Amino acid sequence: MRKQFLILGVIALMAGSGGYFVAMVTDPAQTPPPPAATELSGPAIEDLVGQRRPDFTLQDPLGVPVSASEFDGHIWLVNFWATWCAPCVDEMPMLSQLQQAFADQGVKIVGIALDEPERAREFAEGLGISYPILVGQTDVVITGRQYGNTTGMLPFSVLIDANGIIRWARIGVLKRDELEAHFRALLGS
Repeated sequence: MRKQFLILGVIALMAGSGGYFVAMVTDPAQTPPPPAATELSGPAIEDLVGQRRPDFTLQDPLGVPVSASEFDGHIWLVNFWATWCAPCVDEMPMLSQLQQAFADQGVKIVGIALDEPERAREFAEGLGISYPILVGQTDVVITGRQYGNTTGMLPFSVLIDANGIIRWARIGVLKRDELEAHFRALLGS
């Protein structure tokens, strides 16, 4: 049943993205420059592990730009999600608990929502999420692909060490004990 919802979610994402691009093409004044081919295809996850994390600048729900470099010097998990993604929603309270448990050790969790800013903000507040949320549409899809999510499936998470090196990634729901083990290994404890 969850697999069917995930497949429907991916189809909805692809349809929504296609609709966005069609709308932009019909209004030449708002047509953005086409993204580079490498931004659309992206490297595979296995090619990124051990490599420096890609740069990005996305906006928080209030429109403030936030860059990947702001998390340099920390162990951080970037978690791509959406309000309509049931598995994403299921793991968010656990991620919030881990953010609180590991915050004193310099670990950061950053949620990147493929959603509208106001909807993502209200949703995260309703769940009591304790970590920063960034939002976007096409820019989030491109960022996800640059981080190795060539399938476009959600949730998608990438663990980055304090030197900005990608150490681990997962498509699908995270397991708390596995994620804690990765945090502890990078913390040396």
